[in-house]
Amino acid sequence: MSVSQRANSATQPAPANWAPYLQSLKDGLVERVLPPLLILALLGGLWELLCSSPTAALPPPSQVITDTWSLIVNPFYDYGGNDKGMGWQILASLERVAYGYSLAVVVGISLGVLVGQSTWALRGLDPVFQVLRTVPPLAWLPISLAGFQDSAPSAIFVIFITAIWPIIINTSVGVRNIPEDYRNVARVLRLNGYEYFTRIMLPAAAPYIFSGLRIGVGLSWLAIVAAEMLIGGVGIGFFIWDAWNASMISDIVLALIYVGIVGFILDRMVAYVGNRVTRGTSKG
Repeated sequence: MSVSQRANSATQPAPANWAPYLQSLKDGLVERVLPPLLILALLGGLWELLCSSPTAALPPPSQVITDTWSLIVNPFYDYGGNDKGMGWQILASLERVAYGYSLAVVVGISLGVLVGQSTWALRGLDPVFQVLRTVPPLAWLPISLAGFQDSAPSAIFVIFITAIWPIIINTSVGVRNIPEDYRNVARVLRLNGYEYFTRIMLPAAAPYIFSGLRIGVGLSWLAIVAAEMLIGGVGIGFFIWDAWNASMISDIVLALIYVGIVGFILDRMVAYVGNRVTRGTSKG
């Protein structure tokens, strides 16, 4: 080998060893992706088999895809009024959920901390919370319509009142279960109220708080779909109800699939933030 060849070979970087990364990716796909895909394929085949007869009340998956292909390939069309694609319908529902859920997070965590810290607040407010949380979400809709005189804030209120209870309850449980050693350390360090709240209370109660947040975001998505069936306008709930009135069963099936996927994504997003904040100790 000449001197120039040796110099060129010395300056060339060593080939990266991708084998461990590829093996890890393969193992992840086999462990996490393959099982749900197999279950979905099995359920889809069973659905196709049961609904393929001419007398079947529900369409098979092949017919659903055929009937809703235009909705699938063009989710963001807008022909004016309520005639919008599935993407716009879902975004409208998510906007309402964002407002109502954000309010529930702020108020729920605040009340949860109050109930968890104060025995008097626990005795006074806990019975009220236990009674109100058993009221079905849609039962609040007539009251909210009468109070707000508008469908948009009424839907947001229904989301808020539905999502707030698990947040309050889980936050208060987390605050009450702060180890006494943590409180003693705060006394020794003479932490003021703000320092105790940010350095002791929130980190210790965070796993419980995010458990309540995950439950709350799921209930928010359930509530908005149900509320939109009654208030009308643009939204995935009203889309489902309108499709039912038009006897478009395939559109309903597609909408339900989208609702499930969006609900799953919302839960995963809150779970991801919770795991990052609590370093993997978030419950639920």
